[in-house]
Amino acid sequence: MSLIRIQDLTRRYVMGSETVHALRGVSLSIGKGEYIAIMGPSGSGKSTLMNLLGCLDTPTTGTYELNGTNVADMDDNALAEVRNREIGFVFQSFNLLPRSDALHNVELPLIYAGVPVDERREKARQALTNVGLADRTHHKPNELSGGQRQRVAVARALVNNPSIVLADEPTGNLDSRTGEEILALFETLSRRGNTIIVVTHEEDVAQHARRIIRIRDGLIAADEVNPNPRAAMKLESAQA
Repeated sequence: MSLIRIQDLTRRYVMGSETVHALRGVSLSIGKGEYIAIMGPSGSGKSTLMNLLGCLDTPTTGTYELNGTNVADMDDNALAEVRNREIGFVFQSFNLLPRSDALHNVELPLIYAGVPVDERREKARQALTNVGLADRTHHKPNELSGGQRQRVAVARALVNNPSIVLADEPTGNLDSRTGEEILALFETLSRRGNTIIVVTHEEDVAQHARRIIRIRDGLIAADEVNPNPRAAMKLESAQA
């Protein structure tokens, strides 16, 4: 069974007297453990598709099944529960609390989920260890490099053991070497069985994925297996 199944998804926005057709009937399936890049220029519909996949928005028409549950018709409260349980987000701007240390930032989804304090701290420590930051648990964001801050964000995305890690331009605020470091981390996570979806407008970032979905004018223009994913630097080298 597919982890994600989308059928004839559309999204329209009414802006004054104009109707904008952001998505015009998108259908796709994504399996567990896939590493996918969604690519497209500005205005192509890729951000709208990301918002729908991340349960941040609902479609105008069509169906979206996530882990066998149709989420297309859910209300805001139900969508919030799905987001916290099933989806881990990684953003270009990190979105960390500046006055909180790495451990507390990673704990946040577990706090919202009502996980007891000892259990959530242990899970947060393990998530930081998994991204190579076991020795940075009590550092605040301003005491970390850009790559380390993004790793904290990845640990936070993983701490609830979500079905999907959804990354929006995750290397956009990083230099090229640090960006490669984060892409190496995604590659490692994918090999461990995590489903990774990276939304990007950068071809070199997309080329790290094993499948590339190209969006144009609200439609899927191409959905291709990438036979030779670009090799990111090894995570061990990035941590050195």
